[in-house]
Amino acid sequence: MTKSVVGTGPGSRPPPEGDGLGMKPLYRQVRDTLIRRMVDGVWAPGEPLPSEMQLAAELGVSQGTVRKALDEMAAENLVVRRQGRGTFVARHDEDRILFQFFKLVPNEGPRHFPDSRVLSIGKAKASAAECGALSLARGSRVVRIRRVRLLAGLPLLVESLSLPDALFPGLTDMEIPNNLYGLYSARYGITVARAREKLRAVAAPEEDAAELGVPPGTPALLIDRLGFSLDQVPVEWRVSLCLTHQVHYLSDLT
Repeated sequence: MTKSVVGTGPGSRPPPEGDGLGMKPLYRQVRDTLIRRMVDGVWAPGEPLPSEMQLAAELGVSQGTVRKALDEMAAENLVVRRQGRGTFVARHDEDRILFQFFKLVPNEGPRHFPDSRVLSIGKAKASAAECGALSLARGSRVVRIRRVRLLAGLPLLVESLSLPDALFPGLTDMEIPNNLYGLYSARYGITVARAREKLRAVAAPEEDAAELGVPPGTPALLIDRLGFSLDQVPVEWRVSLCLTHQVHYLSDLT
């Protein structure tokens, strides 16, 4: 039996609805097509998508199928639905990052996007661990960024980032903004769509403790995060050491 797959070109059409059994649902095929167009830069962050009716006519599916695909993309924070205005490609603004990717919440008071202070930035040959995390070939180069994040002016965490140099040319020559995900999207067309995190309790090593202004060995939370682009390519490995005496890690499970 031939598999039914949605094409990715602007004029491509998915197969008729209900064509075959045991295949990827048609709305998922439509979703994949729309995401591929976002990856290819057909629609930039903040830009409106064509109407559901236009997309349905172009792709040869029902409007309900398009709506279901867009609803799933909205749930994944890839697009934003605005009543009476349409559907827009999501931006990596501070509010989105705060609630989707930054899970550290003050024990008291409202959530705030942290400030940052860059400690160092440079290029290097990727270590074995970086090659493994970022799916890089041996001998590849990475950009490494080390910075401190602050809430209300107080150091909260130290983070070390590794990025594939091939994906971010010229990054080391730029002033590094607080909102890195926004930079990736605006400058390089790379949207961090999801992240996978591993957490464990550790004792703060001497170098990190000095940056955070606490004694070595202070209890801390280590957050190991791998960020993936829209097409599921690992684009950022971020390891953060966080003090938790004033904040806690909040994850909403649905």
